[in-house]
Amino acid sequence: MSFEILKPFGPSIAKVSMPKEIVSNMNQYVDDLSNNQDKLAKLDHGQYLAGNVTNEFRLDIEFMKKIKWAEFLATSCEKWLLDGHNITLRRFDIISSWIVKQFKNDYNPIHYHSGQISGVGYLKVPEKMGEYSQKNKKLNQNGKLVLIDGSKRFVCSPTYMITPQVGDFYFFPSYMMHTVYPFSDTSEERRSVSFNAKIDDDAAKLR
Repeated sequence: MSFEILKPFGPSIAKVSMPKEIVSNMNQYVDDLSNNQDKLAKLDHGQYLAGNVTNEFRLDIEFMKKIKWAEFLATSCEKWLLDGHNITLRRFDIISSWIVKQFKNDYNPIHYHSGQISGVGYLKVPEKMGEYSQKNKKLNQNGKLVLIDGSKRFVCSPTYMITPQVGDFYFFPSYMMHTVYPFSDTSEERRSVSFNAKIDDDAAKLR
């Protein structure tokens, strides 16, 4: 019997492991910046973002150059498009990249980004993010990222839920709607880094 699974519809996403050195340097940068209120105010990015989050700020250009952030993002994106879609990436320009320091009860409502490619990676994750009021719930969504595409269809879910793990980085089309649920019962921080980028027109036709 011949058997083949086809996936002609719907966008793909890519999951990549960030180098440990980048995670370490990024966390040190954020910790140092948290003690420099003047610089933190200059880099504040919250007014441009959808989240109900107290601490959201841009990565400065010199730091991104120092840790070769653009190189990591571009190389990962290039592999995603080539291996997954046979598309050769010729241009990759970061529009912005920023940090989100999320604490108890902070959340990101459903939204989408600018550019063509977006992504998010995790730098710190609370050990526990609280329990549901209904103890018999099988799936605890506290603090999780949900990517959304279309509506419910036969053998096709419109959502993809991601449990944050330190070092994991996800790439997705910038038009893809997504949300981050709040969490509770902890004083720990959920820390992530995101970006938006423009790519060449041929690659951007990917949907």
